[in-house]
Amino acid sequence: MGKSAFKPGNMLYPLPAVMVSCQYPGTSDPECSNPALSGRPNILTVAWAGTVCTNPPMLSISVRPERYSYHMIEAAGEFVVNLTTESLVRATDYCGVRSGREVDKFKEMHLTPLASREVAVPGIAESPVNIECRVRQITPLGSHNLILADVVAVTIDDAYMDEAGKFHLNDTGLITYSHGEYFLLGKKLGTFGYSVRKDSPVKKGNGTSVRKETPAKKGSPVKKGTPAKKDFLQNGNNKKKKMKTDINKIR
Repeated sequence: MGKSAFKPGNMLYPLPAVMVSCQYPGTSDPECSNPALSGRPNILTVAWAGTVCTNPPMLSISVRPERYSYHMIEAAGEFVVNLTTESLVRATDYCGVRSGREVDKFKEMHLTPLASREVAVPGIAESPVNIECRVRQITPLGSHNLILADVVAVTIDDAYMDEAGKFHLNDTGLITYSHGEYFLLGKKLGTFGYSVRKDSPVKKGNGTSVRKETPAKKGSPVKKGTPAKKDFLQNGNNKKKKMKTDINKIR
């Protein structure tokens, strides 16, 4: 098997492609010359996002400071990370290539602002998970500034909660971003810790003992219906155009 040297760069894929909702605190946004859009909530698509701490719950996003949404997050000190799904993939891409200076992304993508519990910035009702964040620290790194934030509340879609109280996140149709392309999550290959789990031997017809992975217990079927939101955690056409793969170079 051959290996070739490749230029140093961001090759850590796949990544979550999340929609970050933000809003300037006040009715007059100095960065917006369109009175119809000034002070309205905006959406920024970010792929440079990740979990950084469990306790206290924290995450980070990296944003280019010249982007329109950056000053909103900096001024408000708050934002909401909205997970994206197959049904939201077009909106996810659109919100990354159009500027909030020019369009109302909520209106254009038929998205519904969802009132947050702990921050003033709205989430996106169509997203299965809305993670409310409060900025803790902003660190300039180079092309991007790293925004470190505390997770102060999480809202989830009740449609994916079963009767046993288990939230089936992986049934929501989550998407990922890899090297300029969006993908739907696919086949499950295992569960956390399965490689060292001790399973009971199962007798085959010839008397030979084999090991079989214990299947995960499933709760009651997920009830589908009108999506509802629930507080989950408090104190979270086929022609392709060539585009740059750094989704954070867009709006």
